[in-house]
Amino acid sequence: MLINSELFDRLRRFPDVEAPNLLAVDAADRLILDEADAALVAADDGSVVVIDDHFGALTLGTAARHDAFGLRVHQDSIVAERALAANADREGMLDRFTSGELSEELLTGAQVVLLQLPRSLSALTEIAEAVARYATPEVAVFAGGRDKHITIAMNDVLGRSFGEVQASRGRQKSRVLRARTPIPGTPTYPVTETLTDLDLTVVAHGAVFAGPRLDIGTRYLLDFLRQTPRNIGVAVDLGCGTGILAAELARIRPSARIIATDQSASAVASAAATAAANGLADRIETLRDDVASSLPDASVDVVVCNPPFHIGAAVHTGIAEKMFESAARILRDGGELWTVHNSNLGYHRHLQGLVGRTTVAGRNRKFTVTRSVRTR
Repeated sequence: MLINSELFDRLRRFPDVEAPNLLAVDAADRLILDEADAALVAADDGSVVVIDDHFGALTLGTAARHDAFGLRVHQDSIVAERALAANADREGMLDRFTSGELSEELLTGAQVVLLQLPRSLSALTEIAEAVARYATPEVAVFAGGRDKHITIAMNDVLGRSFGEVQASRGRQKSRVLRARTPIPGTPTYPVTETLTDLDLTVVAHGAVFAGPRLDIGTRYLLDFLRQTPRNIGVAVDLGCGTGILAAELARIRPSARIIATDQSASAVASAAATAAANGLADRIETLRDDVASSLPDASVDVVVCNPPFHIGAAVHTGIAEKMFESAARILRDGGELWTVHNSNLGYHRHLQGLVGRTTVAGRNRKFTVTRSVRTR
């Protein structure tokens, strides 16, 4: 519809990374709205839920096309949440929706759920189980994504929580999975595992990177944590995931205040649960934030970081660069950034320019660990 086309042309990704190959609206957004059109027309006010809207296309598209109010929205990413808010503010539609956690409050009474399919099956499992448990028995779910990211296993995941699952016809390399007839069951997530070599209990929600496992980059960075200063006052685990680095720092630097921060709601909830499971809840503060933007300048002694090297499907260093810039801002003079990255990415020069003197602390066949000392 023309009203959505004009709206979509104005949407931006900000405060997420913006680049010519990174779009605020994709074909899956458009197809989800088209497939759900009849259900949205029939839905009662306040009965539509939008989950993991990337930058506002689903929420604002529904509001504009159907003059809808009372939309309930959950976005795991605080960056996506802020992008939706910024786009809604420019369009004068801040009063059309409220944002909340993936919870009973979000989903009770839901008749229609619009969902951008997450990449991981574990994230989809947690979402599908929550919808089936709390939404109305008549709920209709429209879960869309790009063909290259949709797998048969996603049908199977939805099929465990819904009696009817059908795939739409493809359009512009996108497809929508339609699910009805919820089958409420016992929730699978969060899951808990013990890393025996670390004697550490890890708790993970569905959308958190690597789940309850220890990814190999983080494992390598752990080997260097004892080289951090002994007199740390405040340390930040930037992009904390399940909080493994934060927990290990809290153990080896017992006098330090540790802040575990991530843009993902699932990650922050997982890190808090991991801290509690290991008796560290009073030592580790969790913070959902966009690259620690709410922390004061020059307020931190040490930052540890295992940054991502992609944005969605695109290999892109933009998020890592934002994280390095944030570390440079929040580190005190003489503070240290310890980061691990794929060796082929060649971050050394970037770190040297943004943070300060950067040295290689270690390198194996895949990863490099660097130490950057902040100079102001």
